[in-house]
Amino acid sequence: MTKPPTKEPLARSQISDDAPLRLADAARLAFPAGGMTAASLRREAAKGRLSIERIAGKDFTTLAAIERMRELCRLPPKEISHNPASGGPAPPDGYLRPHAAASGSIAKEAAHLLLQKIITSPQPAPTRPAARRAKPRPTT
Repeated sequence: MTKPPTKEPLARSQISDDAPLRLADAARLAFPAGGMTAASLRREAAKGRLSIERIAGKDFTTLAAIERMRELCRLPPKEISHNPASGGPAPPDGYLRPHAAASGSIAKEAAHLLLQKIITSPQPAPTRPAARRAKPRPTT
C-alpha cells in the first residue's frame, strides 16, 4: 500500500491577502518567526481586533485581516525622557523620572507628583451644608 501524497504547504507568495486560511496556517504565514498561535489569534478576535469566519465549525481569517489587527495593536512611540539640561520635552503626568529610580527616591518622587497634581487640579466650589431638620421631641 502506498501512502497518499502529503500536501506541501504553500509559500507566502502563492497566497492572496484575501484567501481564507485556517488560524494555525495564518499564524504560521503571518508570523514566520513564531510567537502567534491559533489560540492567540482567537484571543485577538475575542477582543474585537481580528475578524474571523466560522465555516463548518472551523475558524478562518485572512492575511489582510491580520495586517489590520497588527495596525490596531501597534503602540505609539515612547516619548523622549525629559533631560532639563537638553531642554527636552516635559514628562507626561504621572511619569517617574529615570533619576528617581537610580537615586532610590521613588517614594519621594511619587509624593512630589501627587502634591503637584493636588496643587494644579481645580478645587471644587465650597458648598453649604444642608440645613438640618429639627426632629420632633417625643412627648411624655
